[in-house]
Amino acid sequence: MYVVANRFVRDSMEAEDIVQESFIKAFKRLDQFKGEVSFGAWLKRIVINASIDVLKARKQRMVDLEDVHLKVVDASTDDNWMVDDAISITKIKAAIESLPEKYKYVVMLFLIEGYDHQEISEILKISQVASRTQLSRGKVKLKELLKQERHESGH
Repeated sequence: MYVVANRFVRDSMEAEDIVQESFIKAFKRLDQFKGEVSFGAWLKRIVINASIDVLKARKQRMVDLEDVHLKVVDASTDDNWMVDDAISITKIKAAIESLPEKYKYVVMLFLIEGYDHQEISEILKISQVASRTQLSRGKVKLKELLKQERHESGH
């Protein structure tokens, strides 16, 4: 859970606080755990939500993802995309981190954490259509950033 929180907030002390608060919240709300998913998955969702809340508070502004009017793009046609082997995982993570906030969280939740669009829509409180659209656009932006990185590194 610490690793998940730290991926979002990139601060070890803050990540520790998030995990501690998440455990407290989980145990206070244990009666809400229905066993539909594993306890670990339920707790991970609490940690991710807490991490995102910290990031939003840190920036003193919220991006209202519901008001983003994006053209619906079918992300399923873009599932087979490859990244050049010359680009390190560190550079990929840095590129994801530099994405606009409205794409970054969806890309992180989908590509790194392995959530599907239904779960992402619940976590971020956006529609599944918005999740698919933001993932598709985030992947396009990510590809552009990685292509730029590849050219700058001389490959």
